[in-house]
Amino acid sequence: MSDLKAVFKRGSKYILFLLSFYVLGWGFTPYQTIFAGLVLGTVLSLFNFWILVRRTVLFGEAVAQGQKVKGLGMMSRLAAAALGIILAIRFPDVFDPISVITGLMTFYIVIMIDFFIQSILKRNNGEER
Repeated sequence: MSDLKAVFKRGSKYILFLLSFYVLGWGFTPYQTIFAGLVLGTVLSLFNFWILVRRTVLFGEAVAQGQKVKGLGMMSRLAAAALGIILAIRFPDVFDPISVITGLMTFYIVIMIDFFIQSILKRNNGEER
């Protein structure tokens, strides 16, 4: 499970870096609704991945101890995503709905990019030895 926590830690750093750009974009450009939607969606994406990591770790511990296994939090992650979309639809002058949806997918894109970077780094480290 330490690999999963490491992926979450690296991904969180990337997400916080992206969020800083989104906040700057919200503050200094005329596209405030788009950047506010990206911030909302990305924060919810980070929250959803945190739930998934936490539940996966608990799931692994329960299986290792032979206990009854609980779910991975699918309903809470769907509810968080639905909340973001509902907020965007309810307040379109504050949040752009398309940007919220894009922000919700941000962490998955970050995970894929991180996977490719880590694969390249592992391959390069293996060739040097």
